[in-house]
Amino acid sequence: MNTDQSAEAKPTPWTHRHLLGLEELTAGEILTILDVAEDHVALSTRQEKKRNTLQDKVVVTLFFEPSTRTRASFHFAARRLGAEVSDFAAAVSSLNKGETFIDTARNIEAMGIDAVVVRHSVPGAPHLLAQHLRCSIINAGDGAHEHPTQGLLDIFTIRRIKGRIAGLTVGLVGDIAHSRVARSNIHGLVKLGARVIVCGPPTLIPADIRALGVEVDYHLDRILPQCDVVNVLRIQFERQRSGLFPSIQEYFRLYGMHAGRLAEARPDLLLLAPGPINRGVELTPEVADGPNSAILQQVTNGLAVRMAVLSLLCGDRS
Repeated sequence: MNTDQSAEAKPTPWTHRHLLGLEELTAGEILTILDVAEDHVALSTRQEKKRNTLQDKVVVTLFFEPSTRTRASFHFAARRLGAEVSDFAAAVSSLNKGETFIDTARNIEAMGIDAVVVRHSVPGAPHLLAQHLRCSIINAGDGAHEHPTQGLLDIFTIRRIKGRIAGLTVGLVGDIAHSRVARSNIHGLVKLGARVIVCGPPTLIPADIRALGVEVDYHLDRILPQCDVVNVLRIQFERQRSGLFPSIQEYFRLYGMHAGRLAEARPDLLLLAPGPINRGVELTPEVADGPNSAILQQVTNGLAVRMAVLSLLCGDRS
């Protein structure tokens, strides 16, 4: 079981120019982001009018992979803080003419920008940008490596609903091997004192995952009664080779969240899913839309978290 690293952790001053992953952050730095996000909840739900925290700042979203929630969330987050936002479409850019990834980014930076939010299929792509650009870089997902703001919003959602992270048992269920969300969740949750269990078919769980401070179990029905939170991860068919499990039907039988399985869990089980979800594969509609689910709350909380990240990186750090 994980040692509670957060028992004495307190928010610490933010000194980073970039957000590349949760692996490099301390528990105190993660808590700082969560606390700043709390200050942006009213703005994220439009109970508060737009702020001018980032007035005269320019944020560019640079996405080389499809996205709905993350891209729109960063766009709205920046706009509600008063920033100018430009959405860069890689498919119709000079990349198709042979321009390199770095040259594209440097030319965009030359137009006078303050932050780049980048998603790329290659692990480490945001780190490469951070070596070549002076503006702030925010990792919006790099291959199967990390997705730090998704990890943060998942943790933020847990803390808002459960009141804490330390001492909770969190199950990450599904395609761990291909999930950047799983890695960011693991780094953040372990540092904040949660017990983390990863669960899925053996072919979808990396052999060395225990080195990150988690437990491994291949039987969902065995771990479910122990869990305070279950985060259901999407089967990433686009990143897989074939033959990693017999069939979708067999996967759902062993790992799908349905009403019968939910009945065996704790009544106050918190159910998360980072999206997009495959209804009928990872979970059924009645579970996804049921009282234990906080899937849409995650989306709303994502705005607050991304506003926090943008304000810490681009705003007044005092």
